[in-house]
Amino acid sequence: MSLWPISELIQHARQQQYALGYFESWNLESLQGVLDAAEMTGSPIIIGFNGEFLSRSGRKLPERIRCYAELGKAAATDAGVPCGLIFNECPNDEWVRNAVLAGFNLVMPADPGASYEDYRLRVATLTEFAHRRGAAVEAEIGRLPFGSLKNGSSLTDPDLAARFAEDTKVDLLAVSVGNVHVLTKGERELDLKRLSHIGERVNKPLVLHGGSGITASSIRAAIRLGVNKVNYGTYLKQRYLEALRASVAAEVDNPHELLGMGGEHDVMIAGRLAVRDAVLERIELLGCCGKAN
Repeated sequence: MSLWPISELIQHARQQQYALGYFESWNLESLQGVLDAAEMTGSPIIIGFNGEFLSRSGRKLPERIRCYAELGKAAATDAGVPCGLIFNECPNDEWVRNAVLAGFNLVMPADPGASYEDYRLRVATLTEFAHRRGAAVEAEIGRLPFGSLKNGSSLTDPDLAARFAEDTKVDLLAVSVGNVHVLTKGERELDLKRLSHIGERVNKPLVLHGGSGITASSIRAAIRLGVNKVNYGTYLKQRYLEALRASVAAEVDNPHELLGMGGEHDVMIAGRLAVRDAVLERIELLGCCGKAN
């Protein structure tokens, strides 16, 4: 298969009342683990990478966005299920434009520190740019807490969200309704009443970030209320790191057994399997399993 238009993926999810999972990747092994799980369950999937991380000025070495785009596009072409490809949560507008030009078919400009008016204008401009090139745009109204910190978080106002969606013409809207970024322990319930009000006011597919820390009952209820995409990242990296630590701890003298041979001690295989199994734990909850057939 090849990349599927985001509009088609979302339309099918809305018609069939399920949510697409975005299980974030950061290298080849994590990406293959996500695809392994999607293929095993026959699930349409969103693959992609974190734009905030890749564009950070504090990185030790600069990243090449086209490498990530080509990796994602090749993965989608080889996959046995429909895939979308997102450049997620990027505050740098130039990087967002370059992601569109490189072939990501979904981009998300996200800048929690910007004023509402500045963000609205920038998103409207980027959406026009992306739409002319066949890509879709996700944006966010409201600000999620970070772990146990409030860090200026704010819940999504339904009326403001409706105005923003109309003004910017975005394709998907991420909301803050009790979900939390990088919640490494425990789970939280969502403010379903607020989510319901947003769904009534916003005629767009809704997105939940921070899926790792949302209870199963809240996820199921959210899908009934109009959520068609749920993002997962934190718990995938936790499982990946656990697997790598265990693999590296093995007393193996041959470095090729640890890197590249693909056997029981290979850290690359350990990471891929850890991501696959972690995705399998959550993907059924989204109602997307078997929907690729």
